[in-house]
Amino acid sequence: MKLPSFSTKSKSSERKTKFRYLPLARWHPGWRQLLDWMVTAGSVFLCLLLLPTRLPGMELLGIGPNWLLIWVVAWSIKRSVWSGTLAGIILGLLQDAMTNPHPSHAITLGIVGFLTGMMQKQRFMQEDFISVALIVFGMAVLAETVFGMQLTLAGDRQTTDIWAYYQRVTLASAILSSLWAPVLYYPLNSWWQKMKLLEQ
Repeated sequence: MKLPSFSTKSKSSERKTKFRYLPLARWHPGWRQLLDWMVTAGSVFLCLLLLPTRLPGMELLGIGPNWLLIWVVAWSIKRSVWSGTLAGIILGLLQDAMTNPHPSHAITLGIVGFLTGMMQKQRFMQEDFISVALIVFGMAVLAETVFGMQLTLAGDRQTTDIWAYYQRVTLASAILSSLWAPVLYYPLNSWWQKMKLLEQ
């Protein structure tokens, strides 16, 4: 007696073969570049959304990480000085649009992008999270100091009040930004390196 044979292939496996995943290397260069721009713009938008957000474990003395500063450092660390400066100015203007434009964040983030681009990290520093965290810490201190100087030059507040407040803000922002820097740096850097290899 012959038993009826049952097909081992199911409809779902047939559907899977119809919709195969096409590796990025086989994508048209224009589509790859569009995807790269979308990921980059999406990461900036995410940082803008996270900037006013205060989640548990993400604040110290009422201060949160400076996500845009972390993004500017991640972008500028392996790019030219002018690319880093331009990215810093654009993100600073976006932050000014969300907050008070006087004093401007474009100046502070532009300086951060300029100095990070000048470091040329890939030439003299090892690729690890500690070096990135240290760069973010130093740049956060510098950015808050420049911001405090802008407030002092504006002359509408007492200088002693400004610097007493900004000492606390600077330390809290620098510590939190350096601790959270790898969370943003690692995926973005991995993506940009992958796209750079595909372009070669």
